[in-house]
Amino acid sequence: MSKPTKIVLDESRIPRNWYNVLADLPSPPPPPLHPGTLQPVGPDDLAPLFPMPLIEQEVSTERFIPIPEEVLDVYRLWRPTPLIRARRLERALGTPARIYYKYEGTSPAGSHKPNTAVPQAFYNAQQGIRRLTTETGAGQWGSALSFACAQYGLDCEVWMVRASYDQKPYRKLLMQVWGATVHASPSPVTEAGRKVLADDPDSPGSLGIAISEAVEVAAQHEDTRYALGSVLNHVLLHQTVIGEEALEQLAAVGETPDLIVGCTGGGSNFGGLAFPFLREKLVGRMNPEIRAVEPAACPSFTKGVYAYDYGDTAGLTPLMKMHTLGHDFVPDPIHAGGLRYHGMSPLLSHMYELGLFTAVARTQTECFEAGVRFARAEGIVPAPEPTHALAETIAEALRCKETGEEKVIVTALCGHGHFDLAAYDRYLSGAMEDFELPQERIEAALAHLPKV
Repeated sequence: MSKPTKIVLDESRIPRNWYNVLADLPSPPPPPLHPGTLQPVGPDDLAPLFPMPLIEQEVSTERFIPIPEEVLDVYRLWRPTPLIRARRLERALGTPARIYYKYEGTSPAGSHKPNTAVPQAFYNAQQGIRRLTTETGAGQWGSALSFACAQYGLDCEVWMVRASYDQKPYRKLLMQVWGATVHASPSPVTEAGRKVLADDPDSPGSLGIAISEAVEVAAQHEDTRYALGSVLNHVLLHQTVIGEEALEQLAAVGETPDLIVGCTGGGSNFGGLAFPFLREKLVGRMNPEIRAVEPAACPSFTKGVYAYDYGDTAGLTPLMKMHTLGHDFVPDPIHAGGLRYHGMSPLLSHMYELGLFTAVARTQTECFEAGVRFARAEGIVPAPEPTHALAETIAEALRCKETGEEKVIVTALCGHGHFDLAAYDRYLSGAMEDFELPQERIEAALAHLPKV
């Protein structure tokens, strides 16, 4: 009897706990530092931005953290998500490899982002907060938080990176349908935005700038808090429902992965898939290689430095030790807007330094080539972000074709590309260009790292 192509768990199999990889690391990551005192930040330092339950999760070393029933109730709208065997892609490639993708595009917002947006909105509502501010690159995180705020009666204000704001008007409209207010960033609404516009009225924006704007507004209002869609520990924690489900789904068909592949911008999608598998690897139950894939235009793992830096452009956030290209680095306006962040999750950066996974960078044309190849075989048009993982997955599958190796490859298809068809149009018309970050631009941005 052949194994099923789509492995679907029933609603009762939604994970009841998030998995905290901090409990199993051989050493803890360096702490975030207060930008003024350079001392480790405490709960009181974070309280103007986050509710206490999220601050507790940020620093927790408990292995499993229970998911509130109120969050599970919203998760049931789309979870568990399917794990799909890419049989048609395998045939098209002529590879002996078995390729599985965990499809997160079935969520209301069309990506993995609601996995953390929903609990963040819940905990803020529980604490009596009225409004959440945030930034968004490609619009997936802004869409997810707008949806989540609507579930709990919160106002939502989003600063969307100007390059994506212009490229993806339907993402903005989707946020507005769910009740959010959306600004193009840099905006004249904040001091941080006005400063950038004064220096460069045509700035394409960056996630670092948009974070500065959202943090500035949150810090000025008692009834407002800030929500982040990636990078921080509690965000990656919430995403582990992806990997926990995938573990069970693979076990149901008797498969053990040889390679885990995920795209990385800030790191939440990659961590959400990889962490539960890494847990199993650390105790010797399996031994997959784990590989992160980032854009060649914003290569924080492969070309950045591991150093303390601000999470935003204006220097309003704590200093975090992470792989960074420099907090005032403004990446070229590539179409994978969700991967255009100057830094990488401090937790993932620490794990990378420990050698727990590897990283590669790919150009946007080879990624869109992979996205089109995947869509023509499997039918799903991927968002630009996961095409990075698909490009690496396809390359690995073709290597297996040459060697005859029957590897099991698992990747996260973290969202669909229905709002990204303008980017596919540029690729299909031959107008898309590659941006490989020159070393002199990296060195110029790194010259402004804070002295720690």
